[in-house]
Amino acid sequence: MHYITNVQKFSIHDGDGIRTTVFFKGCKLRCKWCHNPETQRFQQEMQYDRDKCTGCGRCVKACPSGALTLVDGKVVTDKDLCKLCGRCEDVCPQCVREIIGKEYSVPQIVKEVMKDRMFYDDSDGGVTLSGGEVMAMDKEYITALCQALYRQGVDITIDTCGEAPWENYQAIMSYVHTWLYDIKTLDNELHRDYIGADNTLILDNLLKLSEAGARIYIRIPVVKEVNGTEESMRDIIDFLRKNNIAAPQVNLLPYHDTGKSKYPRIGREYEAGNLHAPSGEEMQLFVKMFNDAGFSNVKIGG
Repeated sequence: MHYITNVQKFSIHDGDGIRTTVFFKGCKLRCKWCHNPETQRFQQEMQYDRDKCTGCGRCVKACPSGALTLVDGKVVTDKDLCKLCGRCEDVCPQCVREIIGKEYSVPQIVKEVMKDRMFYDDSDGGVTLSGGEVMAMDKEYITALCQALYRQGVDITIDTCGEAPWENYQAIMSYVHTWLYDIKTLDNELHRDYIGADNTLILDNLLKLSEAGARIYIRIPVVKEVNGTEESMRDIIDFLRKNNIAAPQVNLLPYHDTGKSKYPRIGREYEAGNLHAPSGEEMQLFVKMFNDAGFSNVKIGG
């Protein structure tokens, strides 16, 4: 099954123009600073905002599997018993419980995103497929979705971390206008420590896309302790130049912790509390480094 966590309208940071961004659920990486942790697991999961819970007990009474109990005025969920039936979500007066991930068919997605067709046309925008990692979804499903959007004349952008089978990229290349491609660090040890996997497949897929003539915007989350140094940026620049990856746009994305509050809602701990964004002066230096290397369109932020 393929689950979607959000269909975000009027996106202006996920590609060109005004866009609708579809967030798929499931990613094989585990970036410690991920600001959408609810999109990492491929399965549905229950989100619970403990701070807003009043302890009324309605969800406990409504649960048919006995998965919920009240402890010290707050609800505790036994995940082994929870069937994700949604009864608790339906009866909660404070809306503190929510099942993350809804199943969409290809026609349902197309119908939803086409509601804003006029905005795409007026702004040279379109639809961005994101995540999680959309490219980690089933190849036939992704291909059918891209074909359907392409037939409607919709500009398609793919936001990807690169950790997915090359066959999936190959299957949809002819339908995709722009790729937003993440590079975190070329240091494999750091990549494993902070991203949860090495970067071999990610870089291989990037090279193959570039060799096939794809239009690629490079996006670099900049974290002081991971890649926020002149040496690390120089490594990335040298890699791009050596492999003739002529990115028409480079986005340097300073670390932020705006997703921190999401972690306890899905029963997880935020592991990036010791990370920091580079200073404004350092970010400007990185921009200059890319400019001096021949990358003329370099932006701080999305």
